Amino acid sequence: MICDPANPKASGIVDVWQETFPVRFGAIDKSDRLTMDAVFQYFQEAAICHAENLGVGREEMARTGQVWILSRISVLINRRPNYNETVTVRTWPRGGEKLFAMRDFDIRDSSGEAAVSGRSAWVILDMEKRRPLRPQSVMDALPQNEGLNALPPEAGGAAALTERDNLKKASERKAFYTDIDYNGHVNNVRYVQWIEDTLGSRLFEKAEKMRLDINYMNEILGGEAVEILYTPIEDENGGADASAYHFAFEGKKTDNGQTAFRAELRLGM
Repeated sequence: MICDPANPKASGIVDVWQETFPVRFGAIDKSDRLTMDAVFQYFQEAAICHAENLGVGREEMARTGQVWILSRISVLINRRPNYNETVTVRTWPRGGEKLFAMRDFDIRDSSGEAAVSGRSAWVILDMEKRRPLRPQSVMDALPQNEGLNALPPEAGGAAALTERDNLKKASERKAFYTDIDYNGHVNNVRYVQWIEDTLGSRLFEKAEKMRLDINYMNEILGGEAVEILYTPIEDENGGADASAYHFAFEGKKTDNGQTAFRAELRLGM
């Protein structure tokens, strides 16, 4: 399927959206493999296309003064697809949990194996009041896809992250024009790039497997500055595993100390 904004139902309404294409040059790093921020970009575009296909896209939601906002997401990369490798990006709604509308993702290679899996939690926001609404009225009309899970039960996913102690300031970022999306705040993919920039290229280029969990807690508007804080996290045995790295991140607005996002990253070498 190809996303056609002018005719989103061209292929008929589908329970699971999928698009097949090669990994392009702009989606890789020096290791010649897909980056984490490119995965988030793929998932964002697929979710937008499927929402349009299901009749709950941007224009339809705007007519009732509503908008979809990504609140939490977990992405697990088991294998990083290579440059020019053909992949299939899939996404599907999977019901609601309290205030959240849940959506799963995966990226499959040519053999049908899931190289990347993800789970996300979205809120429906009242555009005028900037407050979340209960999603049942929208979700009840969408495919439930019961039993179709991108992540195994033990992986969890799209859960609330615990506040960490001893975080240290790594950098400060200001939200500029290129950070801001249609909804008027910093786009979800940009947070991932900020996290990647905090650690730098060495660890990401070497990493074979990755997991990134993010909670988007308070929107960052254009012109606002954010302190990026982070700390390494020791493994459960209290030591450092030389083949794995685990970090906690937090972004705090410099003007009022409000937490904008919280994240945890695991890299396996």
